[in-house]
Formats: sequence, structure tokens, C-alpha cells
Amino acid sequence: MAINVQYIIGLMSGTSLDGLDIACCRFEQVENTWNYKILQAGTIPYSREWKKRLQQLDSRSAAELARTDCDLGHLMGSLAREFMQRHSITVDFIASHGHTIFHQPNLRWTTQIGKGAVIAAETGLPVVCDFRTTDVALGGQGAPLVPIGDQLLFSDFSYCLNLGGFANISFERKGHRIAFDICPANIVLNTLASQAGHSFDNNGDLARSGSLLPDLLESLNQLSYYHQPPPKSLGKEWVEKHIWPLLRDPESGIRDPGSDIADHASRIADLLHTFCEHIAIQVGKNTGKNRVDKLLITGGGALNQFLVERIRHHTIPQVILPDLLTIQFKEALIFAFLGLLRWRNEINILSSVTGARRDNIGGAIYMGCCPLPG
Repeated sequence: MAINVQYIIGLMSGTSLDGLDIACCRFEQVENTWNYKILQAGTIPYSREWKKRLQQLDSRSAAELARTDCDLGHLMGSLAREFMQRHSITVDFIASHGHTIFHQPNLRWTTQIGKGAVIAAETGLPVVCDFRTTDVALGGQGAPLVPIGDQLLFSDFSYCLNLGGFANISFERKGHRIAFDICPANIVLNTLASQAGHSFDNNGDLARSGSLLPDLLESLNQLSYYHQPPPKSLGKEWVEKHIWPLLRDPESGIRDPGSDIADHASRIADLLHTFCEHIAIQVGKNTGKNRVDKLLITGGGALNQFLVERIRHHTIPQVILPDLLTIQFKEALIFAFLGLLRWRNEINILSSVTGARRDNIGGAIYMGCCPLPG
């Protein structure tokens, strides 16, 4: 029986700006089956300065974008190196998603920063990164990329739902893997919570305390994106154009993101309550009506108890929450797996998901060098 084992660190920085997820993963291939285990994992929060820098980078100069690309690579590399030293870990290579600044696949461009060459220089290890660019060049959305991991590592579940910056879903239909972004999630929820003085809505308590705003809910649910067939994906630009204008409406009582509106805490709670309901309704629309199906929920939003309750209310399939490591680090795990497939020169992006002209192998490889001292 042929067995192939590799150890890989996956790095994930999501649009919700929680921080850098680091997961050391063990992958074992037995014949045609892949098994995995998350050996060590953690999230290193971004400093206030880094959060602000990343939030504002899309409106900065090209020079600032290039500088931040390298600076973030140094940060990611040093954090990965410290993580390995702290846990006495040895791995074969690192796979990094990077941090998305621009994503406009309809214009055939996408930008993730955190330069892989710099991470390789910091760690002395090979780095696989820049997973989306080839697919976008082939006319695809360059997203979501996680579905091949859902297909090969989480095939026991009918639907795999990730509640990160965006809610995205993956499932099989007539022998093909289908996946797409459903709607914004933590990219909106975390920003709203921050305007009530919280970094996030712990357990969904703020949302639970609020009241539904029916007119706002109707306006959100009528957005044209939700009526488009897949393949499709969302980015920060879409949220800025379509979501925030609705939430900033005078009837909503919200000011621009980042403003001090502590006096409007009750209104923020109403917005959180309404947006959670919006997410749950959209999830419900994109899951089937078979009660024996299983819906796996992962990502930071899976810890929002109010949101999960509303999803249970609007869906037919059984809702499954896995262990905490899988909830928090599934994306980092799967990007480690995408890196493994790229390392093996195997397809890791599915055209049935992204709409590209063909399945493709995404990812650039930077070879390691001698690690820096210390």
C-alpha cells in the first residue's frame, strides 16, 4: 500500500482582518485517498496600525502597494518562523494565500499581497503563493479556491459553508463541484461591531439584542448579485458599492465605517440583527431541500451563535459544526493542501467552480534560502 506523507504550513489572511491564521498540517495519501490532521494552529491578530494600513491600501499609491506587499511578506515570514520555533515544528514548505487588496475578475485582475519571495527569505523554506492569478487570466473568477479541498478532504458533507469575510458554499451537482460566494459576512459584521466599540460581535450577542429592519432586509435581498447564476465571486469593492450605501442610508442611522458612533449602539445592534438575517436567508436559498443532507459550517462566523441559529431556521439540511480547530483553520488547512497539489504539479483549481476555460494549476513557487538568524 503506497503512503505519501507531507508536512505543510498554511497561511491565511482574510478580508475580515482578524489576523494571520497559521496552521501546521499533516497530509497522508493512501492510494487515492487523502487524510489530514491539523497539528498546531493559531491566529496572530493584526496590530491596529496594520489593520488600518490594509483597510486603506486600495486607495493608496502604487509605491505604497509595492512597499506593503514586501512589508507584509516580512511580517508573515517572521510570524511563521516564530511559530515553527515555538512549537519545534519542521515542515516541507509553506503555502500562503496572501491578503486580498483588489479582486475584479471581470476585468481579469486580482491582487493578493504578502510577497512569497520575502516569506521564503524569512523562513528559508519554499513558498507556494499567488493561487488566483492563473485562473483569472483564463477567464475565471479566481475564487472560491477551497472547493477542491472540500471535494477531496470533506466529501462526507453535502454542503461546505465557510463564514469568513464572505459566506461561500461548495457542493456537488451532477458529478461536478459547484462553489461560489453567497454574500458578505464578517467583512460587514465585524465593521458594524467595531462601530459599537467591539472588534467583533461575541457569540452574536449584539445582533441578538437588536431588532429586524424589514425595509433594509428587503433592499439587501433584492441586490442583483443574488439572482446571478454561478460561477460568481465577491470582493471588497462590491461591498463598498452595494452594501455600505444601504447601511449608511439616513433611515439606518449609521455613519461611514470607522466613525465613532457609540451613541448609535442600539441602531448598530439592529443593523447586525438584520444583516445576520440577510446572510441566513441567502444561505437557505442556496442549500437543498433534502433533510438527510449535511451542511458543514466553518470560519469565524460559525462562532456567532445567533447567526448559526438563524441559518438553522432557514435551511433544511442538518447543520454540522465540527471541532474548533477545523472551524477556525479550515481555510488555512485547505490552502496548505492547494500548495501540496501545486507542489505535485496537479490540478488545484476547478473550472466548474470558477468558470475558467479549463481546470488549472494555480500558484507560484519561490524556493527557500538560508534562514535569517534569530
